[in-house]
Amino acid sequence: MSSCHCQGARSVFSDRLVAKDLRRYRRKGPRKTTRWLIEALQAAGTRGATLLDVGCGVGVIQHELLDNGVVAAVGVEAVPAYLLAARDEATRRGHAARVDFRQGDFIELAGDIESADIVTLDRVICCYPDWEALVTLSLAKTRKLYGVVYPRSNWWSKFGLGLLNFLLWLRRNPFRVFAHPTAAVDAAIRDAGFRRLSYRTTPSWLVVVYGRATV
Repeated sequence: MSSCHCQGARSVFSDRLVAKDLRRYRRKGPRKTTRWLIEALQAAGTRGATLLDVGCGVGVIQHELLDNGVVAAVGVEAVPAYLLAARDEATRRGHAARVDFRQGDFIELAGDIESADIVTLDRVICCYPDWEALVTLSLAKTRKLYGVVYPRSNWWSKFGLGLLNFLLWLRRNPFRVFAHPTAAVDAAIRDAGFRRLSYRTTPSWLVVVYGRATV
């Protein structure tokens, strides 16, 4: 993710939007696709595991899995407001001592981050121009389970994201979102030695959990 793209993300995900996301989570719990991802990971086995959550947002996956078997987590987030919200929620829920937060672009930070049993990217692939680097580096950190939520590359997803990108262009914001080719993303993960364990869809999103072939 370029520095301009990162800066654009910080503008899109404002303090007000982040606060709204956190309030919604506290009232209603995880969004449907995030809930599906968490359920699939729990079904595959999370007890005693460590977690790396790339693009952690307000920390929903961390909070839910730390309540249900995960022993420690690392949350990586480029948007400072999200990271602050995730820290505050971790403190509120008694998780602060078990979460290590890192601010910045995961691709730039990856060399200093240790591998984890579980790696998650919830609506993160769509925010990266270079999805290949993101997927390759995050897979390299995965010991057991790899969970992703990302857009389907159908015409309506591309249209919707294209419209959003047009609005961002009008506002002179360099941030962009992408419907990367789903077949290529899936093939890259499988070629790295993973097999699909869970697969669910909505009209616009894929929710997939993979496990290392040796697991």
